[in-house]
Amino acid sequence: MIIHNNIESFSAKKTVITIGTFDGVHLGHQKVIGQLNNIAKKINGESVLFTFYPHPRITLANGNIDLRLITTLDEKSNQLEKAGINHLVVYPFTREFAALTYEQFIKQILIDKLNLHTLIVGYDHKLGKNREGSFDNILKLSKKLNINVAQTETFNVNGINISSSKIRQALQQGDVKTANSYLGYTFSLNGIVARGNQIGRSIGYPTANIEASDPYKLIPAEGVYAITIDVEGKKLKAMLNIGYRPTVVKNADNRTIEAHIFNFNADIYQKEVTIYFHQRIRDEKKFKSLEKLKEQLNNDKETIKQILTHL
Repeated sequence: MIIHNNIESFSAKKTVITIGTFDGVHLGHQKVIGQLNNIAKKINGESVLFTFYPHPRITLANGNIDLRLITTLDEKSNQLEKAGINHLVVYPFTREFAALTYEQFIKQILIDKLNLHTLIVGYDHKLGKNREGSFDNILKLSKKLNINVAQTETFNVNGINISSSKIRQALQQGDVKTANSYLGYTFSLNGIVARGNQIGRSIGYPTANIEASDPYKLIPAEGVYAITIDVEGKKLKAMLNIGYRPTVVKNADNRTIEAHIFNFNADIYQKEVTIYFHQRIRDEKKFKSLEKLKEQLNNDKETIKQILTHL
């Protein structure tokens, strides 16, 4: 897959293009990408996924929003490469770009710059200023411009239409198992290990305090999770707490992300790690003492070991 941050030198033959934020690259997205690749193969062309950075809502709200994303740009790029896309265009989403009509966007960018042959439109996606580029309007325009247009269908799992918003909702409720089933892979979080207050170490549960690498990355609900964690290329089993640590911290302003890695005592301060979320086992609780907290952590560890036995 070739990544294009600038389209001035873009070169490809008979491009089949789909457009969107593709946050999560979930099973529904993967179906669209399969359709994209199949059409490109049939016409001896090349598949192109056109996405934006930053997210349109961030630009239009001047960055002052509570938007949280399932995948960072790097994570999204990795998933798209696995899906077999030929070209990924990461287009700067500016207010000037947002002012383009769908006719201008299709003619000036997709046709003139990207050599558009076939456009794949999401079943509920609308292009251009004021979202006027509905499938019907694009279809009418396609006849004038001599391009092909196809529309995707919804993708269901157990009768539920998969969407990025449903996955975000599941993660915000701590339901990582449902989120993973919709994604088709295990939800992950990249971060840097920061220095903590080392209270966990005093009760036999030293933790790696993790700061998310991207400020817009979605952090799942508070609670205790069964996770695996990638440290310098090794995937290790661990337990994770997300929350405010009510037993040991008073009036905490921000949630902390703390991983206790089983059978591990190396210093990984300032190392980059990736957390993979497998299952949430309980809410965060406040305990009467550190001893009571330790008892609960002992129980959590056994529960999580059982959950992770198959990994």
